[in-house]
Amino acid sequence: MRQLLALLIALLPLASFAQEKSKRTCRVLVLGENNSVPSPLYLYDGKVARQIDLPRMNLSKFYELPGGALTLRLLKAPLADKEVPDPASPSATVGENIGACYLMLSADPSNKTLPVRLQVIDASAEHFKPGQMLWYNLTGVEIGGQVGKQQVAVKPRSKVIVDAPTSGHEDYNVNLSYRTSEKSPAYPVCETRWNHDPSARTILFIVAEPGSPIPRVMSFPDNPEPEGKNP
Repeated sequence: MRQLLALLIALLPLASFAQEKSKRTCRVLVLGENNSVPSPLYLYDGKVARQIDLPRMNLSKFYELPGGALTLRLLKAPLADKEVPDPASPSATVGENIGACYLMLSADPSNKTLPVRLQVIDASAEHFKPGQMLWYNLTGVEIGGQVGKQQVAVKPRSKVIVDAPTSGHEDYNVNLSYRTSEKSPAYPVCETRWNHDPSARTILFIVAEPGSPIPRVMSFPDNPEPEGKNP
């Protein structure tokens, strides 16, 4: 009996560590010009509403989310005791099988309650791995080219996961162009060099640049550091 008790006590730290590692988390990012999203904002997960950071060129720190299927809402003020959130507030669902996720915020003037659009991006580790790149094309043009040793082709308003552009922690060549249709010529977007971190995942958004036909590529490295900081 004493041996069994000692074994259970010894296993408690391991169980606690496994539970800690299995917690569902999210990180917030903001697309758009400065002040395109109002501040402050509160994220309601069905149980609590907490104020969230609103970084524009970086990912926020990690926020824990409850397990199971969720409906997330954005609020402009914390809820009073027993207050129910406005059903017209920006919302998005998190499926039961989604682990970690990103919450993408952008301006939505059509929402008169709170002019923000909330989108959930699945960031579960089983299909988005360290070193890989997740490309989101939010424009009506196709973008493609050479990214390190990988060929990239992203159709309009679609997403694709691309394997690591190189193997080590090093710079690599990037040469991207865009097409307005399948039969149109390719126009240059950029020819440059980026740095690869094998331990980080990278989310890239292709967005329309106001006043210019050339799309813009915005990169958000997801560094695995527990405090959620990015280089």
